[in-house]
Amino acid sequence: MAELPPSAFAMVMATAVIAITAHELGMPLLARALGVLAIVAYVILWLLFAGRLVRHPAKVYGDLVDHVKGPGYLTIIAATCILGNEVYVLWSAKGPATALCAGGALLWLIGIYLLFTALTVKQDKPTLADGMTGAWLIAVVATQALAVLVATLAPSTPQPFRLEANFVAVSLWLFGGMLYIWMISLIFYRYTFFRLAPEDLTPPYWINMGAMAISTLGGSVLILDADAVRSPLLDAILPFLKGFTVFFWATGTWWIPMLVILAVWRHLVQRFPLRYDPLYWGAVFPLGMYALCTLRMAQALELKFLAALPEVFIVLAFVAWLATFVGLARAIVRGMFDAAAR
Repeated sequence: MAELPPSAFAMVMATAVIAITAHELGMPLLARALGVLAIVAYVILWLLFAGRLVRHPAKVYGDLVDHVKGPGYLTIIAATCILGNEVYVLWSAKGPATALCAGGALLWLIGIYLLFTALTVKQDKPTLADGMTGAWLIAVVATQALAVLVATLAPSTPQPFRLEANFVAVSLWLFGGMLYIWMISLIFYRYTFFRLAPEDLTPPYWINMGAMAISTLGGSVLILDADAVRSPLLDAILPFLKGFTVFFWATGTWWIPMLVILAVWRHLVQRFPLRYDPLYWGAVFPLGMYALCTLRMAQALELKFLAALPEVFIVLAFVAWLATFVGLARAIVRGMFDAAAR
């Protein structure tokens, strides 16, 4: 409990998004199994986090004001909202989905401003090379996850609140895109003008792609909302929505070969050991999200030639999920044996 990583909820994010994608691709057994597991993991992690907050508040605060670890807390927001999408898509449970949406919105308001205020007023700060990682883009993922959930619930929201829901979803989607531009500029600068050691290239750098994938999903859901119900706001900006959705997808797609090349360089050229690390859930999530966002965009823009991509990436995402889950299970068993030996 004392050493629970701030980014622990990335497991819920990865599991839930693969469950949703599996459901959409006609794999109900896999979808429900992973869906239930995501819910169980979410509850367990909240209990562990609450216990850590009570028993080890200094460690919680220390992680919060750490430029490398602090952004990991935003996985709580993203996991809450993605789980809300899961229960709505898999089980049509609007009540729990709405409750998770409300909880996610409250967590977003607290978490985003608390984190960035803490890091802004902190006096002792690291250099850009030491403090900037792909984990910072979890702020984008959390924002877009909330936008997606609000947009998903909007069509079933009665008037006069549907227009407000659409406005909130669009505003969050646009802010998430702007936040990505701010952060990816610093990350790209860090990539190209500072020395990058193998140990610096941590799995959360895959969120470079994952943040654009969930932004694509948000735009696609908004486009589908415009087709499903009459919305003056969405109708007025529909060409803009379509253009930026393709823009986000193209940017995320560009990152995939680059990240694969860097992974090969890290593990094969530099021989950095490949062993379980909780941060690897931050690499599983983007693969599942890319499959889901491509599927949704193909539906929204009627791009049938993209139909094969989601099927390929759901396999890649599940293989990565299974490998990471096995690593987690082995780490838990090893920890139990070590504790028993002591």
